[in-house]
Amino acid sequence: MTQESAVLDAPDTVVRDGSNTRKVFIKTYGCQMNVYDSTRMSDALAKDGYEPTEDMEEADLVLLNTCHIREKAAEKVYSALGRLRDMKKRKAADGRAMMIGVTGCVAQAEGEEILRRAPAVDVVIGPQTYHRLPHALRRAKEGQRVVDTEYALEDKFEHLPIAEKGKIRSRGVTAFLTVQEGCDKFCTFCVVPYTRGSEVSRPVQQIVEEAEKLVDGGVREITLLGQNVNAWHGAGPNGQAWSLGDLLYRLAEIPGLARLRYTTSHPRDMDDRLIGAHSDLRKLMPYLHLPVQSGSNRILKAMNRRHTTAEYLALIDKIRSARPDIALSGDFIVGFPGETEEDFADTLKLVEDVRYAQAFSFKYSTRPGTPGAELKDQVPEEIKADRLERLQALLLKQQQEFAEACVGKVIDLLLEKPGRMPGQLIGRSPWLQSVNVDAKASQIGDIINVRITGTSTNSLFADVV
Repeated sequence: MTQESAVLDAPDTVVRDGSNTRKVFIKTYGCQMNVYDSTRMSDALAKDGYEPTEDMEEADLVLLNTCHIREKAAEKVYSALGRLRDMKKRKAADGRAMMIGVTGCVAQAEGEEILRRAPAVDVVIGPQTYHRLPHALRRAKEGQRVVDTEYALEDKFEHLPIAEKGKIRSRGVTAFLTVQEGCDKFCTFCVVPYTRGSEVSRPVQQIVEEAEKLVDGGVREITLLGQNVNAWHGAGPNGQAWSLGDLLYRLAEIPGLARLRYTTSHPRDMDDRLIGAHSDLRKLMPYLHLPVQSGSNRILKAMNRRHTTAEYLALIDKIRSARPDIALSGDFIVGFPGETEEDFADTLKLVEDVRYAQAFSFKYSTRPGTPGAELKDQVPEEIKADRLERLQALLLKQQQEFAEACVGKVIDLLLEKPGRMPGQLIGRSPWLQSVNVDAKASQIGDIINVRITGTSTNSLFADVV
């Protein structure tokens, strides 16, 4: 399945080590998994002697960790590489060498083509092989231009170091942890099976050990990541088959871990054990991102989603019965080939029936190599734009109504970082909303009781109880 839920540029990730003067800048695009990947790449590079910089101008190495979900993603990467080429030439004229690498899903999809179109690039690394990045850079320094996009036979996670406790603490009090990668669903609009490969689950012990190290480093909230995170499965300590629900029960036992989340889920993989975890585990936050993509059964079939609207709605009812206070989020694509006004009306009706606290919606855009790109009856751009505007207006209305319903509630708030105003901190509500509250910087990492007092476009305001 796709991760359209998080396609905005993520914060830049930097490496932190103090062993020499080489510096690296990593620009991260795309989903939460790319953020996690950049962090793990930075850990590997720190062991190889790279220091952090937030200034691209002083970098000895610039990496673009790319996403292939958005339209014309590859062209945007080539545009960025053109600017980096000019920077590399300018630095070379001043006697300063700079290396350029492309990682992530565009790297996987384009491979050798990147080297052909962007001669300034030294290294191209796919998402399954970024544990080999330090070795690729050493080869590049010897004059080779390296492309490594073959799916690795070894487990990349076993080869990736985790930052030392102090450096984990410097990242903040929340962290991503990838537990599952790839997708076997083959939705006709999506490139993920071709860029991330088939579904692979990390072993239980490896996940638990990484989670424990994160908590030892000051992390209070962990979000488990996967293209289809609820397809995760593995063998438990007793040898019995575990599902994501079982894994959540185990992680909830870690002392000091206050909160758990997971994303992104597929409706077909929401089993009773996982739903039961939402009922039983107070550490599991009452928020679920469960993409549906369309409210039309005809379009769902064309998308190869392999569930119906009725099945999705029945699942929502079951989840809400288990956790009545749960907030639901979703993904929607408008203008899929063949979508009629009646199909779109079915999507609006589904949104009305579910009532989302948050959702992400996009116009359909073709992805070369996907079955959807070959379908006839493509919807005109102006119709897609009109439908997207109407859908987003409804989703925004529901988001605002959910936020307004929070006013007056007393909630637990995890304080994460300084706010824009002096004496203000920003935290996350159990429903993943950003909340502004007056508090001391020394309280970052604490969970406090606050009363929601007001709303704005993208956040809430609260007073300490």
